[in-house]
Amino acid sequence: MDNQSVNKQKIYGFWVLFDDGAKEGIRYLRDDLQYGESKTLFDAAHLRGSAEFEDDRDRDWTLLYNRGEGTYTLLERQRE
Repeated sequence: MDNQSVNKQKIYGFWVLFDDGAKEGIRYLRDDLQYGESKTLFDAAHLRGSAEFEDDRDRDWTLLYNRGEGTYTLLERQRE
């Protein structure tokens, strides 16, 4: 998250930090996935430090767990 503004939003009780470029990923976690599906991603990121997923439009995302803060960061991954 470089010079873009950093946003913070609560999704299913989890605080997520993201920049303007990750708004579609936030919308996907919040609106397209049911609670149990999102919680699986949050739990995986909490246990392993990160969780990768793909949205309905084939965009790749990484959900990072920020251990010191107890928050998460959502980043879009570029396809290789």
